[in-house]
Amino acid sequence: MSVTFWKKKDTKPPVKKGFFREWGDAILFAVVAATLIRWATFEAYTIPTPSMESSLLVGDYLFVSKLHYGPRTPITPLQVPLTHQTIWGTNIPSYSDLIQLKQYRLPGFSHVKNNDVVVFNVPFEEQHPPDLRTNYIKRCVGIAGDVLEIKEMQVYINGKPLENPEGMQNRYLIETSSMLDADFFRNLGISLAGISPIQGGYVVDCTPQQAKQFEGMDFIKAIHLDKDVPGNADPEVYPHAPTLLKWNRDNYGPIMLPKEGLTIKLTPENTPIYEPVIRKYEGNKNVSYENGIISLDGKPITEYTFNQNYYFMMGDNRHNSADSRYWGFVPEDHIVGKAVLVWMSMDPNGGVSGRIRWNRIFKVID
Repeated sequence: MSVTFWKKKDTKPPVKKGFFREWGDAILFAVVAATLIRWATFEAYTIPTPSMESSLLVGDYLFVSKLHYGPRTPITPLQVPLTHQTIWGTNIPSYSDLIQLKQYRLPGFSHVKNNDVVVFNVPFEEQHPPDLRTNYIKRCVGIAGDVLEIKEMQVYINGKPLENPEGMQNRYLIETSSMLDADFFRNLGISLAGISPIQGGYVVDCTPQQAKQFEGMDFIKAIHLDKDVPGNADPEVYPHAPTLLKWNRDNYGPIMLPKEGLTIKLTPENTPIYEPVIRKYEGNKNVSYENGIISLDGKPITEYTFNQNYYFMMGDNRHNSADSRYWGFVPEDHIVGKAVLVWMSMDPNGGVSGRIRWNRIFKVID
């Protein structure tokens, strides 16, 4: 019989990581963690234009929730982490479109609702993949299946007026007898981003309540609301068919928003509205449009069933916003998330002492 006695196992002390190895591992972990958080939970955005004033101001820094509507799986996986279209500070593309995957949306705890403030990839920017198109932020005034109409600047959904945002702005022409400085408008609570001097006065984007403040001032000659006349067709509004549809920014529709599974009859009146949807966003191939007739794979169609939901977005600054009135519907696969919080706000015209808007820090977005 052979007996083997237990022996202590020879062990070597662990090799200590070098300085650069430790920092490399830490940076890699931080990038992976930040990428996952940005993709699945919250992402930071800034407001660069006045299209949502005075609800959201130029210089507002936002948190946008991906949890509300559910995060999307990437279409374009070959991308430098924590970038969007270009590498920071350059014009070098940050992605390759050699691989394009099918997109899926993970479950969220809410759906897009009327009057939600939504961040989305703008649909008309076709030079980039859908998930890397420029981010816009607007208010969703119409959801899939709604019939939307704008009459005399008021939005109606399914025949009922939609509640107007508290900070909704319109454009006014103010005739004055003297020049007005920036402090005059700032003291009235009017953003300088919406002020344009013209001969004999100013073009001012402001709320109706702010416009009333001009009344009775001895140096104000007249106040005119810049409102479009019903029936006066604007060729710049979607679907850009002024001879067929006499629509403009203040008088628009009625228009039915496409809904997943909904089948519609295609008519000469609605074909210009839905043809771009069928051709660009529904995943169809070999779509042609000639003499008012849509064809799929060479076969004319008289009805169509939509594959996804679509939304109608408008800026709260109603007369200074490039939105669905001009470029059409937003497909559901372009929805990024819901704007929920202003965590910081910097006034670009505030100077050194008044640059931070303290009253907007940690402001919940309605």
